Order: sequence, then structure tokens, then C-alpha cells
Amino acid sequence: MNWSDEGVILSVRPHGETAAVVEILTRSHGRHLGLVHGGRSRKARPVLQTGNHVDVSWKARLADHLGHMSVELIRGYAAGAMDDPAALAGLTSLAALARLLPERDPHPNLYEVTLFVLAYLDDASVWPALLARWELALLDELGVGLDLTQCAATGVNDDLIYVSPRTGRAVSASAGEPYRDRLLALPPFLLPGRKAPLAPGDLGSAFALTGHFLEARVFRPRGEEMPEARGRLLTLLTRFDETSHAP
Repeated sequence: MNWSDEGVILSVRPHGETAAVVEILTRSHGRHLGLVHGGRSRKARPVLQTGNHVDVSWKARLADHLGHMSVELIRGYAAGAMDDPAALAGLTSLAALARLLPERDPHPNLYEVTLFVLAYLDDASVWPALLARWELALLDELGVGLDLTQCAATGVNDDLIYVSPRTGRAVSASAGEPYRDRLLALPPFLLPGRKAPLAPGDLGSAFALTGHFLEARVFRPRGEEMPEARGRLLTLLTRFDETSHAP
């Protein structure tokens, strides 16, 4: 069994004295693990960094084996994020959340969105909004996505500013007004097919929205907790709420 693909490194852990087990989100083969011989060497370490975009070849005697990987760097996003604590936290949070995907189950659309987010990590006015949209896409890929296309109460698709924390469906301003204290805010830039500039507080509202459903529909049913990296990210992003603009 063997294949070649491209992917984004999600995690690296030591194995033995010189090798490493590398976890990669690949374009066509999903989240996949493999053993990289010499993965702890001085030459390999700069390549085997979380968030790096790589070419990968995998081979094993049987399909269900761990297998062996060879990895070559395409673009080193990790090094570029090292000087920006917020971008580094965003990259780390993305990688941690991507590990929720079922192993070896392809998600090509989310993979493309992942590369798009990583490509903008050097622009703090853009990537936080892209990352919030990525979390929304992740919920879809996990089969627990939100319905933000029309109001759950009236069926209209205008003036959608809330989301029901129970159903994950959008609610219009008029229908939601009596229950506003019990609803989640829906920032305009998250609405499908619409472009809207970020207003103060939009990033916080967006990550509160996606975080609620990640907790309620993914982590809690699995008996797991939200990655610490995401908490660090939200703390660091507070300063962007006054200055960021959606792409």
C-alpha cells in the first residue's frame, strides 16, 4: 500500500531515539498518521512543525498499519507565525481542532479552507475572521453544522442577527427580540454568501458562537475539553476586535 499527497502537519511526537510519529491533514486521504525515520534530526525538525504545508508519501504493508512517511516542505507557515503570538495561537488552535476529524476520512473542502487561512497568517486584519469561518466549516464537516440561511421562526433570510443555542438555526431581529438574552449573537460576516466589515465585538461573538456548538455538539458528547490553544487564542484576539476588518 502506498500513496503520495500533500497536507498540513497537525502534530509531531517522538518515537524511539530518532523517529517521529507525524499526523497530517492530507488533501485526498484525510487525517493520517505515519512514522518518519530520522524525524527528530536537525535536518527534519524545521520541516516537521505544526502548520507546515508539505508533500507526503506513505507506504505500509497493509492499509490499517501505521506505515512510514517521507515528508518534504512546500511552505513553512510555522516559522512565519513564530514572531506573532496571536498567529501562532491561531495556527495551534486550528491544528488541534482539525484532529477532531475522523482518521483517514477525506475532507477536501475543509483542507482548501485550511490552506486559505494559513496563507493569511501574516495579515492580522484578515486571518482571525477566516479562522472563525473555518471553525464554522469544521462543524459542517463533523456533521453538526449550523443553519444560517433563514430565520427558524419566520423563514425570512433578512436581518438575521441571532442563533438559537439549542437548534443552531438563525433567528431574525424581530423574531428573536423577546428572547434576545437567551440567543447567541450572529455577526454579519459569518452569514453565507455575504461580505460584511467587522464591527467591534464581532470576533468575540463569532468565536463564542462556534465555541458553544463545538462544546455542546462535539467535545461534551466525547467527554473531552476544548484545546487550551483555543483559549489562549481568544485572549490574544481581544485586541483585534477594535481594529480588524473582515476579508
